[in-house]
Amino acid sequence: MTLPEVRTLAGAIRAEVAKAVVGQEETVEHLLVALLAEGHVLLEGPPGTAKTFLAQCFATALGLDFGRIQFTPDLLPGDILGSNLFNFQTSQFTLTRGPIFCDLLLADEINRTPPKTQAALLEAMQERRVTLDGETHALPEHFMVVATQNPIENQGVYPLPEAQLDRFLFKLLVPYPSSEEEAAIVTRFGKRQGPQRPADFGIAAVANGETIGQATAALDQVTMAEEIVDYVVRLVRATRDNADLSSGASPRAAVQLANAARARAALEGRDYVIPDDVKALAVAVLRHRLVLSPAAEIEGRAVETLVAELVESTEAPR
Repeated sequence: MTLPEVRTLAGAIRAEVAKAVVGQEETVEHLLVALLAEGHVLLEGPPGTAKTFLAQCFATALGLDFGRIQFTPDLLPGDILGSNLFNFQTSQFTLTRGPIFCDLLLADEINRTPPKTQAALLEAMQERRVTLDGETHALPEHFMVVATQNPIENQGVYPLPEAQLDRFLFKLLVPYPSSEEEAAIVTRFGKRQGPQRPADFGIAAVANGETIGQATAALDQVTMAEEIVDYVVRLVRATRDNADLSSGASPRAAVQLANAARARAALEGRDYVIPDDVKALAVAVLRHRLVLSPAAEIEGRAVETLVAELVESTEAPR
């Protein structure tokens, strides 16, 4: 697949999602970047902002197998991964696959389950495989996790471990819609009865596993100059030397930022990365990997502001 074809495919996916989802163009754009970069996405926003519905529409437009896990305090690792059950007829253990065996997994309200259960996703998100009773099982080639969490409530929730946060390519903040968008939402959904599904809005699959594989392979056509690589490394390393941060970004963050920049260039039909690709994605890639120092928390500093300052102060190649 050529890069212009990748751009055309992305436009078709955007058009299908827009049939049901009002606004959220930037979120959809980041989901497309994550798809091409083979990364996972954490959506954070107040209830009722269509985080779950957006993930469903995105999976439908991609033509991928969609799975959903509602994370609750009593959820167990086996409820996610599955288990080996003894078959009395054959006197053998048979694997019963859990909902994680799908292409696009919606981990709904991921922070409502204890860390023991959250850790069941670590191997899957990093290596696209799971291990059950010492046996390794591969997940689908295009396995992708889209997780949601509600930032308002702080009771009955468990903060995500740093190791798991670092496995998400993006953390995206889903805001309330504008007044015009909210009026369009009320007009579109106000007369509908019962649950809304992507098929109710005529969303059709404009891709499949094969075309998505071809699109991700097309990123090999996108070159990243040494100056851009150096810029990414300097930007990430600057987070480790900032007095307002007690914990900086990992080398994985640098790799994922570079991959995401290449994906953004491909979506725009370019076969080369420019500094603006890195700048546009830096906040979404870094905000969930950085830990504010106690002094910065007392001062009310925001991670997003610090990242923006680092981007501004780190000299970009010309």
